[in-house]
Amino acid sequence: MTPVYIAKATQVAARSLDGEMMIMSAKDSTLFTLNEVGTLIWQSADGTTPLNEIVEQKICAEFDIGPSEALTDAQGFVNDLADHGILVVSSSPITAAMPAQGAAS
Repeated sequence: MTPVYIAKATQVAARSLDGEMMIMSAKDSTLFTLNEVGTLIWQSADGTTPLNEIVEQKICAEFDIGPSEALTDAQGFVNDLADHGILVVSSSPITAAMPAQGAAS
């Protein structure tokens, strides 16, 4: 399986409120309120850690869910945020110099 790397897009407004993230997309003004798992993925989106490692090392370690199911759910969540321009998704590590797009590579 090709690794998937995720990074936060630069054109978003994000604030933490009571342990959950509230994120607004500059692309379409959609407001997202992320639950604990979504917040953990958002906080881990450093562009250099593959999504499968985030799932295995952080989500599965903290929540009672298997890696296969968690990865499937995480991929759907990441793709949804990428469609709204909130996350950048790539098949290779993402550097700060990359443009903020919904999906790259």
